[in-house]
Amino acid sequence: MGFVKVVKNKAYFKRFQVKFRRRREGKTDYHARKKLVIQPKNKYNAPKYRIIARISNRDVTAQIAYARIEGDIVIMSAYSHELPLYGVKVGLTNYAACYCTGLLLARRILTKFHLADKYPGQVEVDGEMYSVEDLEKGPGAFRAHLDVGLARTTTGAKVFAVMKGAVDGGIEVPHSEKRFPGFDAESKEFNASVLRDHIMGTHVANYMRQLMDEDEDAYKRQFSRYNKLGITAGDLEEIYKNAHQKIRENPVRVKKTPKTYAKPRRFNPKRLTHKQRQKKVATAKKQWLARIEKGKVSGKTLRI
Repeated sequence: MGFVKVVKNKAYFKRFQVKFRRRREGKTDYHARKKLVIQPKNKYNAPKYRIIARISNRDVTAQIAYARIEGDIVIMSAYSHELPLYGVKVGLTNYAACYCTGLLLARRILTKFHLADKYPGQVEVDGEMYSVEDLEKGPGAFRAHLDVGLARTTTGAKVFAVMKGAVDGGIEVPHSEKRFPGFDAESKEFNASVLRDHIMGTHVANYMRQLMDEDEDAYKRQFSRYNKLGITAGDLEEIYKNAHQKIRENPVRVKKTPKTYAKPRRFNPKRLTHKQRQKKVATAKKQWLARIEKGKVSGKTLRI
């Protein structure tokens, strides 16, 4: 079949239907969203929870939400900028920080639903494949599906670190080990020690030592914040181990007390009354006339 030119006539434009707004903006993959959101009718409108993982340049966002007609409803969230409260003060977007954020999210949501004691998750981090199973007696495990948005789901991607943290925290998330670092696509084998090194920040520590040996100036530039806080390569694993323990001890978000001020604050100028505006105009005219008398005005107009 030869080339057929599309004739964009009146009939074409009358029948043209624009795509959804968030598709036009390139923000939502509706093919994936439909699979994540739609719930079978025999579930009687039960919420279908999603673990929403988003990674920006300076922060990691992890949320648990479910969809409704009026929009998604977020029931719990955790952010990597909260990790300094648990001892992780730098490197808030690396693989280990993503794991901590997912762990914090899991412990928070289970504490909210009074499931934290019944589902402790994987307490000892060993990098092995782990899945949460329902108890024989008592409430079932909290189940959620991973929502990565538009992120590339390559092996070793950090969105899966958020998921691994949530699973080890006690949330049931359907997954396999194929996208964790340490999985070999050719031999189909999974090396758990590689994943553990990423979770505990060992890969960062190894790079710090390598860069220190090769180029000390580059090391000081790249790890300046680590140097400022006195953090060395040997401290990283202990920092993340302590962070995991502190998150499990107290995952509840600290509520910030709103600031109070003696007087109400204004961020725009106060509106002038009629008399004040008249006085302002009269003062401006008086100053302008004084400048004319002194000969300081040359072809400029008065602006009030």
